[in-house]
Amino acid sequence: MLALAMRAFSDLLDRLIYTRSRNAKLRLIGDYLKATPDPDRGWAMAALTGGLDLPAVKPALIRTMVEERVDPVLFAMSRDFVGDSAETIALLWPEPTQPFGGELRLSEVVDTLSRLSRSDAPAVLASMLDRLDADERFALLKLATGALRVGVSARLAKTALAQAFGLDVDAVEEVWHGLLPPYAPLFDWAEGRGAQPTAENIPVFRPFMLAHPLEAESVDLADYAAEWKWDGIRVQLVHVAGETRLYSRAGDDITHSFPEVAAAFSEPGVLDGELLVRGEAQGGAAGSFNALQQRLGRKVVSAKTLADYPAFVRLYDILFDGLEDLRALTWEERRIRLEGVVPRLDPGRFDLSALIDAETFAALEEIRAGARDAAIEGVMLKRRDSPYVAGRRAGLWYKWKRDPLTADCVLMYAQRGSGKRSSFYSDYTFGAWTGDPALGAELLPVGKAYFGFTDEELKWLDRFVRNHTIARFGPVREVEKSLVLEVAFDSVHLSKRHKSGLAMRFPRIARVRTDKPASEADTIATLHNLST
Repeated sequence: MLALAMRAFSDLLDRLIYTRSRNAKLRLIGDYLKATPDPDRGWAMAALTGGLDLPAVKPALIRTMVEERVDPVLFAMSRDFVGDSAETIALLWPEPTQPFGGELRLSEVVDTLSRLSRSDAPAVLASMLDRLDADERFALLKLATGALRVGVSARLAKTALAQAFGLDVDAVEEVWHGLLPPYAPLFDWAEGRGAQPTAENIPVFRPFMLAHPLEAESVDLADYAAEWKWDGIRVQLVHVAGETRLYSRAGDDITHSFPEVAAAFSEPGVLDGELLVRGEAQGGAAGSFNALQQRLGRKVVSAKTLADYPAFVRLYDILFDGLEDLRALTWEERRIRLEGVVPRLDPGRFDLSALIDAETFAALEEIRAGARDAAIEGVMLKRRDSPYVAGRRAGLWYKWKRDPLTADCVLMYAQRGSGKRSSFYSDYTFGAWTGDPALGAELLPVGKAYFGFTDEELKWLDRFVRNHTIARFGPVREVEKSLVLEVAFDSVHLSKRHKSGLAMRFPRIARVRTDKPASEADTIATLHNLST
């Protein structure tokens, strides 16, 4: 018997890949959701909307696993030709020697893989692949890695669900981020078994108001308020019906990564702010983004991590005060309401983002130029009469980031990109000298960048890598240490995780310095002087 549940899901993915019509895709997803039982259809929706996370299954693990079954050279050549790892593995994986006599359901796959350790994952995933045909293997690998790439956006998948069951798509969208896969309350409502989930009983995510880059020479500070743009991650705090959720800018639920912040917020309402950690070097003030990274992405946070990197939120705005929606109020009116709420909150976990006192734009420009604090990324300008509206609206909010730092570094390693860049060496690791290269100094990696260059520069760099490779380490190519890259970055921080002792924030290639010899590139000491 075929593995029917995986067959239905693999058929859906296959048809979505080869269907261009939006309406046809809506029908395909809707028909699948109506024909598939719970919880399988909920997990399928999680996969289609990017809400499925199986941390034990990583691309590197899958590559190692397949190379135990398939000749590594054949796999590498096939992967380069096909351009997609999941499709390559699905086609090359040895066929089952005997048919499997039972169903492999999506819920079984998700439940099994979500409980695995990384050491157990290869054997378990391989045993699943052994039970499936090529199309189902492709679907399993796409499901496991979360990279479906079948031409379906999260919005389209939610629209398909709404149309299939006669729901209002905006009502689905409103509560989506407050529900967890496999979305049982949503399907109960869709099929008339349960009440409609609403923002009054579920801590839902509301889209953030965003800012345009400041391109005009100045704005009138009589119309705009200025505050610092803090270098953490934007978060939304929601407390409703006795439950608190912490959401990232993308609407991801990160409550589990910062449980102490969520536990400290029991004020009914919705707040907008910047998540930061207190830095020891800053005497308990906001630390660098590098310090915050020690907390990001953790499913379980140890007591030591909580103590070493205590998190707090610097508050920008208020969307709801209790059940009262304040988004239609002006920024000035919301600011007054926020200032009234903050004193009721735990001062160890919450504070108010201060406004910058500048009478003129010229004075503000001078203040901005002199600020390179570890946690400051730039300046925000907010129109005083602006409501809180989702997305970017012209003329309301501006971000004025501080000018980037630059350094001349030497290209050391390169790796191929993914997707459209899978045939180019587009990921570049670069280094700086430990001292004077004439006296025997060595290069140490200080960063990695994969954007900033033009298409023509990418082609040129790809040729350089191919013509100057001196060693190969799996997919990585080591090159002659002769090419200088001018690297732009927002900041550089001390880091114990890197041999150089440094980590760059948002590095990108500013230009290729064919005019400069590698011996004249910058040193680790120079970068240390720029560190915060």
